[in-house]
Amino acid sequence: MRRTLAALLLAGLALVLGAGPALAHNVLVSSDPKEGATLESGPRQVKLVFDQPVQQSAGGANLNTVTITGPDGRHYRAEEAKVDGTAVTAALDALGPAGQYTVGYRILSADGHPVSGSVKFTVTAAGTGTPVAAPTTAAAAPASGDGGGSGSGGTPVWPWIVGAVVLLGAGVGVAFRLGRG
Repeated sequence: MRRTLAALLLAGLALVLGAGPALAHNVLVSSDPKEGATLESGPRQVKLVFDQPVQQSAGGANLNTVTITGPDGRHYRAEEAKVDGTAVTAALDALGPAGQYTVGYRILSADGHPVSGSVKFTVTAAGTGTPVAAPTTAAAAPASGDGGGSGSGGTPVWPWIVGAVVLLGAGVGVAFRLGRG
């Protein structure tokens, strides 16, 4: 009987822990320029490639944004993000001073969740670009934090609740069987 109890508990635990990958959001798999790249001059466009398709828009509005911030903390112009399957591209105007630039992005994952992050690269020669006004909305100013989603890790809480209920039900069932004996 103890083997049965152990098998049920292990099966319940495997169900709960096995649900994680199916709930994963889009992940950036490559970029051009690459993370940490050093370039002689500013790129003419940014290309971000994700592991899953990116939604073009929702409700007629393009919710995918790309921003670029220079070494002086000022913003430089990036065109509207264009989506082609798993790739998001945005044309860039000329950049400004030499130094490290940050490409911030916020995309709408195929599962409907926003995903945000950043890619950094360095330009060794100053460009002729002039700064523009900073983005004013949350959608236009991607955070480089948790990767978007639900909560601190991007994973919803409900699978954990369902798993706890399943394990509790299995434990109660085993307790009733042992109590009859």
